[in-house]
Amino acid sequence: MNQLQAMRVFTRVVDLTSFNLAARQLGMSAAAVTRSVSMLEAHLNMRLLNRSTRSISLTEAGASYVEGCRTIIEQLDSIESGLVRSTRELSGTLRVAASTTFSACGLGNLLAAYRASYPRIGFDVTTYDSSIEMIEGGFDVGFSDERNMPNSTLVSRQLTAFKELTVASPGYLAKHGTPVDPAALSNHHLLSASDSVARTWQFSDKNGTYRVPTGNALHATSSATIRSAALADMGIALLPAPLVKDDLAKGHLLPILSQFEIAGGTRPVSILYTGRNYLAAKVRHFIDFSVSQYRAPESVIALRAAA
Repeated sequence: MNQLQAMRVFTRVVDLTSFNLAARQLGMSAAAVTRSVSMLEAHLNMRLLNRSTRSISLTEAGASYVEGCRTIIEQLDSIESGLVRSTRELSGTLRVAASTTFSACGLGNLLAAYRASYPRIGFDVTTYDSSIEMIEGGFDVGFSDERNMPNSTLVSRQLTAFKELTVASPGYLAKHGTPVDPAALSNHHLLSASDSVARTWQFSDKNGTYRVPTGNALHATSSATIRSAALADMGIALLPAPLVKDDLAKGHLLPILSQFEIAGGTRPVSILYTGRNYLAAKVRHFIDFSVSQYRAPESVIALRAAA
């Protein structure tokens, strides 16, 4: 027996003082309504209604029970109504997980653009260097620049992509020289940022592919840490182009080996979420907004220096 449904049926019968009218309103057969009330009485082991061929009336126990039913049903309807209303309104807080690279290069502009149009939405942002558990962490959406998604249960929609560049500071190059080809990197201090266990850079040109073991000076999961080390003259780094755009413009870092292609191509930036069904309105709207902003030709918030 579905006790809650039986309580709803019982209350409707009492309100209408008729099994037939209650059945008609509830879209049930009169027999089903009668059976539901009878099962409720059997469950409680007490009579709730006095029945005759012409009328029904509440027993003393039934009068007490129906008031309790009304309270429970009203509370439940109020809770459900509030939940439905909250999922339809563009208000509240969105929990966002974002890679440190995207956080530094595009997230702030995206959130500002959204808040400008929808000021009742706030954001709680967590940044990460290595993979983060979206579901266990309770995040509404995530932004990732990993090439391989570790969780196949997540929906992933690519927003844009960026290149990676090999860079070093003028101070480091003045002291150690500028490598002219990937083979020369074996004589340098290498700073490696990686989201996997692989610690190899791959370059290619018309003559073939070159694999260079990295991280002999520093290996970290954080690109921001590697960038700081490169700016401090610690060595040569392979970093996302958007992360070092301003450093290159100001001459704080210099590109090297730009005549070689870096294997792996561009690195995608994707928005992640847990599924297409049952998304709150604010979550679905923010996802659609993010996708539309990056795909619009006139977009002003695209990842800086993505090319």
